[in-house]
Amino acid sequence: MSNSPYSWLSHSLETIHRANWYRSVQPLEGLPGPIARLKDQEVLNFASNNYLGLAGDRRLIQAATAALEQYGTGSTGSRLTSGHRGLHQQLEASIARLKQTEDALVFSSGYLANLGAIAALAGPRDLILCDEYNHSSLKNGAILSKATVLTYSHGNVEALTEKLKEYRQTYRRSLIISDSVFSMDGDLAPLPQLLDIAQTYDSMLLIDEAHATGVFGSSGAGLVEHFQLDKPELIQVGTLSKAIGSLGGYVAGRSVAIDYLRNRAPSWIYTTGLSPADTAAAQTAIEMIQTEPQHREQLWHNIRYFQDLLARHCPHLTPIALESPIICLPLENPQHALDLSEYLKTQGIFVPAIRPPTVPTSRIRISLMATHQPEHLEALIEGMIKCG
Repeated sequence: MSNSPYSWLSHSLETIHRANWYRSVQPLEGLPGPIARLKDQEVLNFASNNYLGLAGDRRLIQAATAALEQYGTGSTGSRLTSGHRGLHQQLEASIARLKQTEDALVFSSGYLANLGAIAALAGPRDLILCDEYNHSSLKNGAILSKATVLTYSHGNVEALTEKLKEYRQTYRRSLIISDSVFSMDGDLAPLPQLLDIAQTYDSMLLIDEAHATGVFGSSGAGLVEHFQLDKPELIQVGTLSKAIGSLGGYVAGRSVAIDYLRNRAPSWIYTTGLSPADTAAAQTAIEMIQTEPQHREQLWHNIRYFQDLLARHCPHLTPIALESPIICLPLENPQHALDLSEYLKTQGIFVPAIRPPTVPTSRIRISLMATHQPEHLEALIEGMIKCG
């Protein structure tokens, strides 16, 4: 009898194990915050994207609970059929106000927002320019569009310019896509230069503000506000699951672009609308981001304090970047990353090891939150010193 057509799966998993690339879930217990329980062990949590600490805030929980009582557990259909609620429209208006755009559209996840927006904006006769370190959702959105995709070296505006200079005139439309804060390095995209290049070469520009919204800018609007760009004509995509502390994604931009996406973005048209509870929680979080700057101020205080601790006590460690709450320490190979992560866990500190194929080189990824206390940051430094 012939081998099962699925036998290749176990062989592939063996290869993943040998390369130290194998991953599995680690269930955390309790409310999201700086202290969590991991396999019956209390740990300091440096693995969360809950940058402002809002995912465990009582007001978000109360808003979600009230929405559950009023609207039930699910939207029950796509937004264009039975799944649209007034909550969705209120949230979209709040996102547009935060992002200082004409309109916004809420998706059921940030991944779906990128897939849907990029697939709708570009097609087989078009060109997409993609930073090599972009998030998977940006890259897969580009593939889904069936456009010609050219990758440029990370943050290299000269390389981007050269590709546009050589290829732009061959294609009907052009779209530049980039993260604004890169999730696995913590560095910032050269957004002002990207905008200039887009305007020079008659190209659309889409940026993913997933790790910037709520964190950067005087009102928490993101990297566009951080660089004080005056209402540029670009498309901003983001998530409601990080600093905003809920679930879902959004696209914000000009009214005509948002109206177009309502009619052409497949991952919005054919997906059940965001749940009422997630929608209400996100709405409350955005209101807090705009009216309570102390959460963002405390986050940046923690970032600066940790940077100072790192420089004073671990001068031999060179982070990839020191520009955001994401601080990544590169390591020689996957085993070193796993060893350091496991050692820190024995010290009651949860810092994940990030390895290929997620990133080109192995590292541990430290994620700071506004709710971390000084003693939490000091304990992390002490644990790294003990590990040598």
